[in-house]
Amino acid sequence: MKYRKLGRSGLKVSEVGLGSWLTYGTAVEQQTAVDCIKYAYEKGVNFFDTANAYNRGESEIVVGKALEAFPRNSYVLATKVFFPMGEGPNDRGLSRKHIVEQCEASLKRLGVEYIDLYQCHRYDTDTPLDETLRALDDLVTQGKILYAGVSEWSAVQITNATHIGRKLNLRPLISNQPIYNMLVRYIEKDLLPVCDKEGLGQVVFSPLAQGILSGKYKKGQAIPPDSRAANDEINRWINSYLKDEVLHCVGKLDGIASDLGLKLSQLAIAWVLRQPGVSSAIVGASRVSQVEENVQASAVELTTDVLKEVDAILEEINGFVPIW
Repeated sequence: MKYRKLGRSGLKVSEVGLGSWLTYGTAVEQQTAVDCIKYAYEKGVNFFDTANAYNRGESEIVVGKALEAFPRNSYVLATKVFFPMGEGPNDRGLSRKHIVEQCEASLKRLGVEYIDLYQCHRYDTDTPLDETLRALDDLVTQGKILYAGVSEWSAVQITNATHIGRKLNLRPLISNQPIYNMLVRYIEKDLLPVCDKEGLGQVVFSPLAQGILSGKYKKGQAIPPDSRAANDEINRWINSYLKDEVLHCVGKLDGIASDLGLKLSQLAIAWVLRQPGVSSAIVGASRVSQVEENVQASAVELTTDVLKEVDAILEEINGFVPIW
């Protein structure tokens, strides 16, 4: 496993991280989740990502329980705040009240004394940005979080946040967590250049496009019964990728991977990591075998010729916009 600095900070995260969206505390049995996290840790993964909103805290509980077996200073634990955690008017968003209260709740669910990376899960248009940034900075001062980041913020929002932070002499944001994969590339236009300028690293989610880039879905073939797409509780996002034109190109990409002696998932993760602005690719896993396959992508170096071949295939579906 290789490691990269997270933005301009001194924090180093594994190139492949393990996330828990739609898996741990939701669709995967607790023991399986523990086994996946343990295996990932043993293979060098030090970056584990969750969120308070994942099944209303259940994911944090499972992740925290699994990480109990390891020294606290040996891993980087990330969680998030923004989405509703109750029915009250203050049970959502990025107000000081919600951030502070949910940080305390996350610490209890995770069973830790501090969170390494606390992320604003989305941008809050109802709360002044300086209020949000001051609340995060205060949590750092109190030792409850070590670093702050954001998720799915636009280039303009990140620019505004960094400028306000400098004006108020606050500790800088160090990361953004956007979706990024071969099929969803919007961050390349504006977001990556802005984050590079402002010192934020990317910890990208869904590098396998909800499993489409795992190679298990084939054009003209039935959906595998044990796959995410077959689970009506969590297949809302993946179904938008299941288009003939997309699967046709995925088949071609699978051929490139095979020629290189790789799994398609390994090619897809290595492709994401080709970007110097990407610090870690967060994968999901419902089986240990998936973790085993995905972590090997950290060792893959793609040549210029391979990247050109991949881009030529992706150009065929340029403009495809899935629901996510």
